[in-house]
Amino acid sequence: MRDRAHWVGSAAAAVLASVLGMSGTVSMTVAATAGLKGKFIELKEPSTHTPGKVKLTEFADFYCPHCHMFEQTVLPVLEKEFGDRLEVTMVGFPVIPGKLPTAFDMYEQAKVMGKGPEMKRVLFRTIHKDRLHILDRMIRQVLIKEVGLDVAAFEAGLASGKPARAVEDGKKWGQRVNVQQTPTVVLDGNIKVELLDPENLKTVIHSILESDGTR
Repeated sequence: MRDRAHWVGSAAAAVLASVLGMSGTVSMTVAATAGLKGKFIELKEPSTHTPGKVKLTEFADFYCPHCHMFEQTVLPVLEKEFGDRLEVTMVGFPVIPGKLPTAFDMYEQAKVMGKGPEMKRVLFRTIHKDRLHILDRMIRQVLIKEVGLDVAAFEAGLASGKPARAVEDGKKWGQRVNVQQTPTVVLDGNIKVELLDPENLKTVIHSILESDGTR
């Protein structure tokens, strides 16, 4: 257990180093006037906060190794810390050139069918561990069955074009809030966090929850 904790901490630090390396200097502000702690950027977007819960939206690319590392090392730390007080979702934000959009469409369709988190985990594993980047119909069938969904209904959903439109809407959202790198986190719709060190994220999230009593 101690070795795993050390590995998680080291891997999380690697995520931070990689993200900082990609962006050079991370632009951030400490919005002390908002009563929140930690390093974040306050967006000119409506808040989606509900008392007692924080919604974490992760802008991510399934083909991005930093996003995979965040999924494997940082999110588990946050989910252990906050439990059901944290609601996590992902918005597909492709940044790796030359990749087909199939993975993003599959995630959106799985969300509609109630298996978004399960499909997200399977897609990250398939792309980064199994090294399968072309998700043809045969591979899709295996993955769809693995997460417990009906193949015919899933494929019909993909063919409708609705998942692709949802992906485009997500990209527009990311562009509107000036997502510069993946992964980028937005909390409660209007608090953007680029410093993805678990301690910074925990500080910001705790301060949001603590501020419920004064809102």
